Amino acid sequence: MDANGVKLPLLSKPLDSTPTDKKEPKRRRFRRCKSAPLAEGIPREANLNGSIQCSESVPGYLHPSFKRVAILLALYIGFGTVCFYLAKNEIDGEKTNDILDAVYFCIVTMTTVGYGDLVPGSALTKLLACAFVFSGMALVGLILSKAADYLVEKQEIMLFKALHLHNKVGPAEMLKEIETNRVRYKCVTAFILLLLLIVAGTAFLVLVEHLDIVDAFYCVCSTITTLGYGDKSFSTEAGRVFAVFWILTSTICVAQFFLYIAELNTENRRRALVKWVLSRRMTHVDLEAADLDDDGVVDAAEFIIYKLKEMGKISQEDISLILEEFDDLDVDQSGTLSVSDTTLAQSS
Repeated sequence: MDANGVKLPLLSKPLDSTPTDKKEPKRRRFRRCKSAPLAEGIPREANLNGSIQCSESVPGYLHPSFKRVAILLALYIGFGTVCFYLAKNEIDGEKTNDILDAVYFCIVTMTTVGYGDLVPGSALTKLLACAFVFSGMALVGLILSKAADYLVEKQEIMLFKALHLHNKVGPAEMLKEIETNRVRYKCVTAFILLLLLIVAGTAFLVLVEHLDIVDAFYCVCSTITTLGYGDKSFSTEAGRVFAVFWILTSTICVAQFFLYIAELNTENRRRALVKWVLSRRMTHVDLEAADLDDDGVVDAAEFIIYKLKEMGKISQEDISLILEEFDDLDVDQSGTLSVSDTTLAQSS
């Protein structure tokens, strides 16, 4: 509010200091606030010089997510291995090596594959299996999936470069393209990784476990989907060493792939809604709904808020919470915020 008591618009027009002889209709321009945070999702590989670097493989550096996952996974597998090793005589089935069988049984239980080649044979081992299957599912769902999501996201730039190998694309265009099609790239990356794991598992079962190609592919599919019929499984010592790493990776990868599919479907529906909102014609009913201060006209701020509400990006509850914060900061109740307002609000 100015000195004469006239209400100022929420978004004011920028001053144009360049004199012009010919008067032309001025368009409202919106500029990003200097203190506005950068958009989320910008890859960390984008440096200030505009160049994009692929993630470096430094042995001494690990992302915090990997550290947490590695610690929790090591604790889970270590504790499970000790427990099932001590109860090895109470576990029935095809055995190879006591320690390896304990690790293998822990992984099969954790991922809910449950082949049936190793089964609890006593009340104690059955209770242990029940405890480890629930804790394992929580570990996979809440922690390992986040690490897999981070791994897939780190491959987005590599995938983009592979898809645009013969096109010269600058860093800005690359970042914009990755941000726009982030979910789609995640789906493609997860699908490629899943295919590689299926091929690797099938080849290993054919070469090492000496299964025919149909049975090997059948065992792979029943494993990565955690179906685990148990008629085909890893029965050799080398096979179980491979299974310890492959089962954990493949089951998480297939879960992430279907999660990305659902995310992509949601993203497509959101974009369709945005397109519909921007393409439909405004009516007098819409104008009345957009007129927040009931002054008979809709300014740019009211129009933007109304469109964002239609797109589902904000809700009336969000607006109310923001207005409450605005009222708390607006100490002098002038309807505008200044440095003095924020200083008084913080001091009080």
